[in-house]
Amino acid sequence: MEKSVKDIKSLNLAELTEYLTGLGEKAFRAKQIYQWMHVRGVSSFDEMTDIPKQLREKLQGDCVLTALRQETVQISRQDGTRKYLFALADGNLIESVLMRYKHGNSVCISSQVGCRMGCRFCASTLDGLVRGLAASEMLDQIYQIGKDIGERISNVVVMGTGEPLDNFESLLKFIELLTDENGLHISQRNVTVSTCGIVPRMRELAERKLAITLALSLHASSQEKRLELMPVANKYDIREVIDACRYYFAQTGRRVTYEYSLVAGVNDTEEDAAQLAALLSGQNCHVNLIPVNPIVERDFVQPDAGAVTKFKNKLEKNGLNVTVRREMGRDIDGACGQLRRKMQKSIENL
Repeated sequence: MEKSVKDIKSLNLAELTEYLTGLGEKAFRAKQIYQWMHVRGVSSFDEMTDIPKQLREKLQGDCVLTALRQETVQISRQDGTRKYLFALADGNLIESVLMRYKHGNSVCISSQVGCRMGCRFCASTLDGLVRGLAASEMLDQIYQIGKDIGERISNVVVMGTGEPLDNFESLLKFIELLTDENGLHISQRNVTVSTCGIVPRMRELAERKLAITLALSLHASSQEKRLELMPVANKYDIREVIDACRYYFAQTGRRVTYEYSLVAGVNDTEEDAAQLAALLSGQNCHVNLIPVNPIVERDFVQPDAGAVTKFKNKLEKNGLNVTVRREMGRDIDGACGQLRRKMQKSIENL
């Protein structure tokens, strides 16, 4: 029987300590190795220079040290946004995005290879789900980008390719490792996790009482419109999803962000704005309006700036906190899944 290989970068410090003491090693070695992986971001055991050669060879034989390979990076001439395409050990490709803000560097990471949620305006889902990412593969997107720019990453958004709550255990382990004081130690308050609305997992996440921000991809003001745009609405009614968001706030004290992609002639009318305001009334929440990022496989178009402002004003008059997302990386396949899909097509055509 083939022996299983340990994903060492997905172990927390206690698990790593237990593993190493099980090998007969001193417990302090765990802290050294943990820091090599999560603070210094090394890509191989050979780089761990204060670890005895014999132990490094043992780790080499028993473990895999996840290190993503950068395939390409596109840099926006408009705003410096960087879109990375990384290759995983099994040859699959994933995307990550670096956005530079006045308040620091923010990285948007993928949680799956592909996605099975089928949202109609998203390129990530067009080829379905291949697999979920390990915690180490989620982390290493951040480590590789930090290494590439030589700067600290201060904010992390799990909003790239994939549905994070469809990869729940890996997501929880990723958050634990990312925010651990022995590693990068990014504050939970600087982590946002997006979901299209998997209600049982939203409630389970609420019960963990983490300090992260939950962002719901809402994109519609009624169940009927949500059904047109998002297949997940067949399983979970819009009211159930909003109730789960209220529950998240009640459990954590963290206000929920509602992501709403504005599609001209689909969900941007005055009636939509009024319905949305009624749906969210009385909630301590934030609405993020996103003029849709057109993708070639769909015929969705952005509303003009006047329509976006009108929609925003209507929500604000109803007491909601609203922002319009600043468009970033529009000149570099900015929408989720676009760059990966383009690369896959070029490989297929070779």
